[in-house]
Amino acid sequence: MLASVSIRRLTKQFGPNRVLKGIDLEIPPGRLVVLLGPSGCGKTTLLRTIAGISDPTDGGIWLGERRIDDVPPEKRNFGLVFQTYALFPHLTVARNVSFGLEMRRVGKAEMARRVAAALELVGLGDYAERLPRQLSGGQQQRVALARAIVIEPDVLLFDEPLSNLDAKLRDSLREDLRALQQKLGITSIYVTHDQSEAMALGDEIVVMKDGEIVERGAPIELYRRPTYRFTAEFLGMTNVVEAEIDAGSCRLPWGDVRPLENPDAGNVEGVAIRPEDLLIEPVESGGHGTIEQSMFMGAATHYWINAAGRTFRSIASGGGSAILPKGQQVRLVPPARLHLLQRHVAGSGSAA
Repeated sequence: MLASVSIRRLTKQFGPNRVLKGIDLEIPPGRLVVLLGPSGCGKTTLLRTIAGISDPTDGGIWLGERRIDDVPPEKRNFGLVFQTYALFPHLTVARNVSFGLEMRRVGKAEMARRVAAALELVGLGDYAERLPRQLSGGQQQRVALARAIVIEPDVLLFDEPLSNLDAKLRDSLREDLRALQQKLGITSIYVTHDQSEAMALGDEIVVMKDGEIVERGAPIELYRRPTYRFTAEFLGMTNVVEAEIDAGSCRLPWGDVRPLENPDAGNVEGVAIRPEDLLIEPVESGGHGTIEQSMFMGAATHYWINAAGRTFRSIASGGGSAILPKGQQVRLVPPARLHLLQRHVAGSGSAA
């Protein structure tokens, strides 16, 4: 039976420093939820508290209907995968994976079956007798993943498990990890500060700042329609544009007027325009601005445009297109509807 995780009014204090400030969070069964935020926001402390490695100062944690914040970590039946692989260097891959089963006194035949199945799942079926030093970094992390799933955990907890790998290997293992989690259907909580990783992996993303939840939602919703400026700027690149707002529409600094998709937003900080949604058209004269800088990135070219006294960013897809030169006049074409961003006030985020 798939497990849900409930975190209610959870606080954590180290001396005078309040690291978690009354976290409320519901994680549905079988979902992969990503805790995303900058260093020091409390995401790893929250994960360690869920795991039982750190005790909460106040509040509670439930696994389904069972309260577990006073249960020892080894009895929570959680699988943990850390940034460091934490493998025993003198034990074979198979012995590393079987360690948790040995602690649970699982029979030898059942242990052998489960270890073999876990190694096959992570693509290391032929590596059972190797030592960790004979494996690459990616293979070692796969061993750590096999060790976490072999105990058939109720919940999988990931603490930035891919951050020590090079970019290409990180992308490959990220795809494999997501496919494996979906296949197994284990409720999972994943900590990262990498926005791309969060969007690629998560069923939902929980954005954190200063020990609180700013907002939560599906990756595409948070990317396309964030409530707060903090979320918009942390979850990818965005232009936050000051604009004149009037009767459900706004006038952009270069003169274009567009309707708003959320005209009732309060405490407004500006309009969000993602760089890929801000199109540019070269013109001979009378443009809105000029190209300050360009950067070719293969599948797309990034442009910085000076317009109305400030710099805006645009991303033009299509690696085969000619790159516009510095100083080229351009017309800016915003999307058909614009989205207002609000200023986040402490305690105003939602984990609903």
